[in-house]
Amino acid sequence: MNLSQSNHDIFIPDSLPVGEALPRTTHLGIGAHQDDLEFMALHGILECYQSPDRWFGGITCTDGAGSARTGPYSDYSNEQMKAVRIEEQKAAATLGEFGFVAQLGHPSSNAKEAANRSDLVEDIKKLLVQTRPTFIYTHNPFDKHPAHIGVLLATIAAIHELPRDTRPKKLFGCEVWRGLDWLPDSEKTVHDVSAHPELATSLNRVFDSQIAGGKRYDLAVEGRRLANATFFDAHSVDEADRVQYATDLSSLISGENSLRNLMNEKLDLLNQEIFELLDEIST
Repeated sequence: MNLSQSNHDIFIPDSLPVGEALPRTTHLGIGAHQDDLEFMALHGILECYQSPDRWFGGITCTDGAGSARTGPYSDYSNEQMKAVRIEEQKAAATLGEFGFVAQLGHPSSNAKEAANRSDLVEDIKKLLVQTRPTFIYTHNPFDKHPAHIGVLLATIAAIHELPRDTRPKKLFGCEVWRGLDWLPDSEKTVHDVSAHPELATSLNRVFDSQIAGGKRYDLAVEGRRLANATFFDAHSVDEADRVQYATDLSSLISGENSLRNLMNEKLDLLNQEIFELLDEIST
């Protein structure tokens, strides 16, 4: 494919030609960094795992050059770190039986800075044209990582450049650098990720370059999933062992609702819920 960055990589674990592998995509994850797909879009991965008619595809937007490095990776150059992270993402795609993973190779500035984002939008658009997924998982707008927010904005912009009849049906904003347990229950999309816990653990642990220095993302992500399942409902037995939350951003697909308006609606509902409970208990 004619993508903007010379270092882009498209990997297809089952070696199908690109022209056949991409169109089979039903569930697509679009993340900023290597490991974001596995941490935030596990629901899509599990929905497609070993399924004959559902396929998960992944897009990783940035090149991994700015990642922290300690321990055995402390002396790695940016180029060496990028190479390691590319291979880790390929290993995860193989383990999770992805239909494909595209690593776009953009510097983080192309996600974080609006003036530099047009090439990223165009690359995502080209992949959306080829894949035409029904479901997209990406970063949630309440995330605190600027590259994550930039990828969300690029994803929305790319969707809006598609003909309406080729746009996805659902768009989910997922947990990474902020959980979504604070959302009112009516605003939570609850993704049961209880199946194949051994696969989830293995996917998390693939990203050794991010874990080896003491940043135990593998344990933290698993802990969040377990906590979500337990703390979802105080008055009933847990129905799932592991849960991830998402916020439904599907009203943005048509372009008739704004991201800022959607965010304000959800924040207003949280404010209302908190003070209604306080008033109820106080009187």
